[in-house]
Amino acid sequence: MTPKDVIKFASENGARMVDLKFMDFPGMWQHFTVPTSHLDETMFEEGVGFDGSSIRGWQAIHASDMIVLPDPETAVMDPFTAVPTLSLICNILDPITREQYTRDPRNVAEKAESYLKATGIADTAYFGPEPEFFIFDDVRFDFQPQCGYYYLDSIEGQWNMGRAEGPNLGYKSRYKEGYFPVPPTDQFMDIRTEMALILEEMGIKVEAQHHEVATGGQAEIDMRFAPLTKMADHLMTYKYVVRNVARKHGKTVTFMPKPLFGDNGSGMHTHQSLWKGGAPLFAGHGYAGLSDLALHYIGGILHHAAALCAFVAPTTNSYKRLVPGFEAPVNLAYSSRNRSAGVRIPMYSPSPKTKRVEVRFPDNTCNGYLAFAAMLMAGLDGIQNKLDPGPPLDKDIYELPPEELAEVPSVPGSLGEALDALERDHEFLLKGDVFTEDVIETWLWYKRTKEVDPIRLRPHPYEFVLYYDL
Repeated sequence: MTPKDVIKFASENGARMVDLKFMDFPGMWQHFTVPTSHLDETMFEEGVGFDGSSIRGWQAIHASDMIVLPDPETAVMDPFTAVPTLSLICNILDPITREQYTRDPRNVAEKAESYLKATGIADTAYFGPEPEFFIFDDVRFDFQPQCGYYYLDSIEGQWNMGRAEGPNLGYKSRYKEGYFPVPPTDQFMDIRTEMALILEEMGIKVEAQHHEVATGGQAEIDMRFAPLTKMADHLMTYKYVVRNVARKHGKTVTFMPKPLFGDNGSGMHTHQSLWKGGAPLFAGHGYAGLSDLALHYIGGILHHAAALCAFVAPTTNSYKRLVPGFEAPVNLAYSSRNRSAGVRIPMYSPSPKTKRVEVRFPDNTCNGYLAFAAMLMAGLDGIQNKLDPGPPLDKDIYELPPEELAEVPSVPGSLGEALDALERDHEFLLKGDVFTEDVIETWLWYKRTKEVDPIRLRPHPYEFVLYYDL
């Protein structure tokens, strides 16, 4: 849509407010709202000023003035507001230079797409994430100097089989058996359907929705692939819709990779492919029907995987999911079918248009703009330097003898290790000024001081089980 189209669209839908959404540095949507009397073509040229000093990872208080510039292509009506409200996703500008703000994640994603075109390798990078999440009925958590705890509950949780519910009707999904029983064991089908239909109404194509493996309401709704920045926009809309539909039904959603002990965690397997002139570039006559270009792309992903984890698995909780020996995709190898491999090549269709690679170690706590951009940059580095991905891992990883398993590298064992890897290996991200040294340094500082250190400083409840009486 053009700015003029957006104004007409708002009028036709009776919009009375305009919600301006933008991305903070770690990966959460922020917003402020103005009356539609402000909505004119000038808004899309000059933007709207705001104070950026309190946005995580952004400006210091002495340089806090920022500008949001709405992208007219993102205009939709917000389905959750009481008053008809037009929603717009915005880029961030510096008010003095009028240049895009380098710490704006959406700016990084757009620069990655521009760099792709500048290389001449391809003109479009398609991304298709598979976000998984849990729908819970209750969540409580707190941490004080003398105590700390969390408590989660779900009507569907296997742990509630013996609870007096007046009556308890059973039909709790068993641990690791939530994939795909029909209702009444699957108690969230209607909620997921409502989520999927609202996404469709907002212009996001949905391919399927289903219960996931874990008990306690684990779910997945798959979106159809889209170009990099647009898919990062879709991912934020997806989280917004899923959370708000759940809240409407008195439920709560978390995208944490590992909220439950003893059952599957939530990942975000991310399908990706390169196209040029409307033709797919990943189809060929090599392993699993891949082109040499696709194999080199995989080589780049695997070569830079440890550094990529700082962006695609960017929380301390991410590494509760990425634990060797528990069916997690921790092995830095590729395979056409082995789901314990970090990169998989889906084999559902022989069509060249469906040929893609699936990177399996990302999770939903990532900032999609930064994560997708980082994976693209790693893949492009692999193509540019013809990086060899090595032999495929088509054996059962759990049947490998120890000496053979030792030769298969793994993802980092903690967020701290991933950040150290990023500090050592980030030159590939700086090409085309996609990421800047300031972005890398700020990410390292934020993650270490706001997440790694606070977790390291606090005792864990299970430490009392292990050590209290020593």
